[in-house]
Amino acid sequence: MKKIICKKEYDTAASEVVEKRTFGSFGDADGYEETLYKTADGSYFLYTNGGEESKYPKEDIKRMSKKTAEAWIALGN
Repeated sequence: MKKIICKKEYDTAASEVVEKRTFGSFGDADGYEETLYKTADGSYFLYTNGGEESKYPKEDIKRMSKKTAEAWIALGN
């Protein structure tokens, strides 16, 4: 997925996966996934996607600061 935010392109195909989290089982209406990516220039973004009843009913990309990305990683450990 590609998305332009503030004139910068974020592309899942051209970025490195830092960490992926899955909540629920495949096909769960309330299940979802979050994947943290790092771009070649060191920017971070979160790719989200989920079932129709989840907190991410449509796929999206949200940019993140390095500090926020580090906090997101720490919450998962």
